[in-house]
Amino acid sequence: MRILVVEDEAALAELVAQRLTKERYTVDISNDGEEGLFNALSGMYDLIILDIMLPKKDGIEILKEIRKEDKEVKVIMLTAKAELEDRLLGFGSGANDYVPKPFHIDELAARVNAQLNIVKAVENVIEFGDIILDYKASKIKCKTSNEDISINNKEFQLIEYLMKNCDRILPREMIYDRVWGMDSEAVSNNLEAYMSFVRKKLKIIDSKVSIKTIRNMGYKLEYEE
Repeated sequence: MRILVVEDEAALAELVAQRLTKERYTVDISNDGEEGLFNALSGMYDLIILDIMLPKKDGIEILKEIRKEDKEVKVIMLTAKAELEDRLLGFGSGANDYVPKPFHIDELAARVNAQLNIVKAVENVIEFGDIILDYKASKIKCKTSNEDISINNKEFQLIEYLMKNCDRILPREMIYDRVWGMDSEAVSNNLEAYMSFVRKKLKIIDSKVSIKTIRNMGYKLEYEE
């Protein structure tokens, strides 16, 4: 799962990112409100940690813009303002949780896990065609052959993103940004390598789902009954 941290205190943002990376999340950082809003509206994130006091655009404005476009993404507000009125304003604008500064980094990690576990509790598996992606077991299973196979973290993120967007062609750059991150130093041919890994595993479990390469456009899941 991918998290965006919008926080202008660079040291704090990096501390949060390092702690959440230990929880096996992929984390991106934005240090001002304009960049934060741009990234938040990309549709790439499962959860956004959003400071209220930001340069260029404040967190409440960003939150309102997010909620115009995305009702589902989880948003945790961070702020030095601890007054009840400020918390109510955040919740009234669509925040899922609110953490006043200063905070313990382990508490924030616990709150992130709690928010994302709400999703996992409802969605322990997702399905497309004859395959089931199991969040708890980190496995992909074919319903017709009853075969399953374990997949690693990047393979999981890749097939999950394709399954959740099975009705559209996903550009190569969009997939790469989603799975590896916009600021990742990983080489771009990692995407082709992991596509190959996932394709092989779909064949191993005898699935009729395939990852199609659409020339000059991107990738799309297809199911041949």
